[in-house]
Amino acid sequence: MAPAPRGKNNKRFSNRNYIRKNDKIRAREVRVIGSDGEMLGVMPPEEAVKIAKAEGLDLVEVAANAHPPVCRILEFGKYKYELSKNKKNKEKSAKRIKEAKFRPRIEEHDYVTKLRRSEKFLHQGNKLKVTLMFRGREMEHINIGMDVVKRAIQDLSGVGRPDDEPKLSGRFIIVNLSPLPQHNRILKYNSVEEAESEVEEEDDSEDSVEELAEE
Repeated sequence: MAPAPRGKNNKRFSNRNYIRKNDKIRAREVRVIGSDGEMLGVMPPEEAVKIAKAEGLDLVEVAANAHPPVCRILEFGKYKYELSKNKKNKEKSAKRIKEAKFRPRIEEHDYVTKLRRSEKFLHQGNKLKVTLMFRGREMEHINIGMDVVKRAIQDLSGVGRPDDEPKLSGRFIIVNLSPLPQHNRILKYNSVEEAESEVEEEDDSEDSVEELAEE
């Protein structure tokens, strides 16, 4: 069988992010939504393009997998801008989950340092994932690790609340905290100026080396 031609058009149409408009819409019939949101019905794309051009707008395919495909009459440049803006907002939201890592027998100084950083995360409106990892024989004292996690939840109660009870999963105890409404937040480990400053991410390289050595 001869290989499919590799022209520019084939490459373009195989791109999932490519949006068809006007004469690039290939379906025989499309379901058309007008510029005011009104359903105009099913018609050939050529007819819909004429309606769009009469309004100085474009016919844009917005649901290619529907039967028939759904197209809207709108300003294409504005539509692409809104899509790009929504994508950036989703990516930004996905990054707003921070993590605080604890050990069962954590030193008090290290504990307070992690609480101070965690308080900043929650005060700045981020969700917080509290993780405690057991190594080797520490698994024999799960209650100690659970006490550390519950203490952290209590100490952060001025800025966040747990989404659920802490749960043991393999060698980890995990619980997610959501920030309290801004007007309800009470800082314990930071001043307002400190809490609103940029938070440095934890460097877990040392922990990783220790974990590999244990195994």
